[in-house]
Amino acid sequence: IQTELGQQDARTEELRELRENIAKAQMPKPVEEEALRELDRLNKIPPASPEYSVIRTYLDWVCELPWSVQTPDQIDIKRAERILNRDHYDLAKIKKRILEFLAVRKLNPTGKSPILCFIGPPGVGKTSLGRSIARSMGRKFVRISLGGIRDEADIRGHRRTYIGALPGRILQELRKCGSRNPVFMLDEMDKIGIDFRGDPSSALLEVLDPEQNNSFTDHYLDQPFDLSTVMFIGTANYAEPIPPALQDRMEIIELPGYTTQEKLNIAKKYLVPRQLKEHGLTPAQLTIKDEALAVLIASYTREAGVRNLERNIASLCRAVATEIARGTKRKRTLGRRDLARILGPTQFESELALRTGIPGVATGLAYTPVGGELLFVESAAMPGKGHLQLTGQIGNVMKESAQAAFSIVKANAKRLDIDVKQFGRFDYHIHVPAGAVPKDGPSAGIAMFTSLVSLLLQKPTRPDVAMTGELTLRGLVLPIGGLKEKLLAAKEAGIKKVILPARNKKDIADIRPETIKGLDLVFVEKTDDVLKAALDGTP
Repeated sequence: IQTELGQQDARTEELRELRENIAKAQMPKPVEEEALRELDRLNKIPPASPEYSVIRTYLDWVCELPWSVQTPDQIDIKRAERILNRDHYDLAKIKKRILEFLAVRKLNPTGKSPILCFIGPPGVGKTSLGRSIARSMGRKFVRISLGGIRDEADIRGHRRTYIGALPGRILQELRKCGSRNPVFMLDEMDKIGIDFRGDPSSALLEVLDPEQNNSFTDHYLDQPFDLSTVMFIGTANYAEPIPPALQDRMEIIELPGYTTQEKLNIAKKYLVPRQLKEHGLTPAQLTIKDEALAVLIASYTREAGVRNLERNIASLCRAVATEIARGTKRKRTLGRRDLARILGPTQFESELALRTGIPGVATGLAYTPVGGELLFVESAAMPGKGHLQLTGQIGNVMKESAQAAFSIVKANAKRLDIDVKQFGRFDYHIHVPAGAVPKDGPSAGIAMFTSLVSLLLQKPTRPDVAMTGELTLRGLVLPIGGLKEKLLAAKEAGIKKVILPARNKKDIADIRPETIKGLDLVFVEKTDDVLKAALDGTP
């Protein structure tokens, strides 16, 4: 009757709009049938009922998801190569893999997308690579950070019985971008937490499995949603914390840290122009000399990437922008002497000369989430009964490595010309600075062994030698991980010779020649080989 009189109330109009929206959404038939059933329920419920707003919110979500909306792929390999080269310096191997993926996508548009995972230290370009891939394909880009996520519902959503329930982050971001085939970046995958609310990494298994994600079921939606057209890209600093089942579903691509020369080129081609633009400056107003950039890299930053380098360049730009805002007209050219005035004293000095050159100190190499680092192992003896003390906030694996190194020294004392009686008259202390930084892993085994032998023979290790390798009680040197980052750290610190396990020799082929240029790599199989290289001819 109201329709004939033209007196439709607001609720009838609302229901009519919802019915139209359901038809427009072009959702799969089972989802549409469920939405219409919920609409019929809504029609029978008074607006004042709490259930009314729950169903209304659900229908809004169902209608606004991009069930059939997607951006057409614009795959031009030459254009994609230009975009990647313009946005990122070097990374030839990674760019080649991305172009291969795009080529396969062009030839077989309906094929399943591989799930790539970029692993590397902060500031090497993992997130920006994802943006470049999206731009080269003509797709939208979506990014969520998984760091600190501890609740499975953040991925799968809450069931509608909960007050304030919402879909998970995956569907929320797809609704925001309005496309069912974006490039979707899952950032910080190694920092997902686990607690009593479930394991989010297990929920990601369904999302990232090409065999299952064509029917991903969110708890809130309770209907399958096709994620097979989404290109997922993961990023992490470390591969180890990512569960093996999750790693198995992704193709791991490692992004190594940059050398000093690469950082200098990146600063000149990308960072300085970008910071000049962001601070409203032009090259006619500010020029930063190469010598100043080199000092910035060596003495004001110590990182695998270029994030802190860009921050320091931004500080220089702010200082000059302030002078210009005060009325200075002349062009500023900043050299190395201007850095101390603007940025203060240098932050990092070479510690090799200060720490080494005395018996009982050996230089090891460590791999951390932010790249490689030098690790100084110090040994000392004091009157006692042969006990071994370990300090430096070292983990259980590293403690066991130290105990194994001590046992090897005692077992081979006569052959090494060490007075066996010393072990009964002295206690020994191994310390690994810095004391406030947690450390763990077996790769400092040969450094601890060399440190003890150096102390007992009163022979200093060579100051330009660093080493890494795990030890067995039989004196064999086992392979280690993080080789690229460790060699990069050694080169940056001015090390000339690096002692490595012989079984890591095959991994050198994957390292850029400029990274190891100038380094004398000594591959060893036994502890005797280590001492010959580190202590100048000790048997």
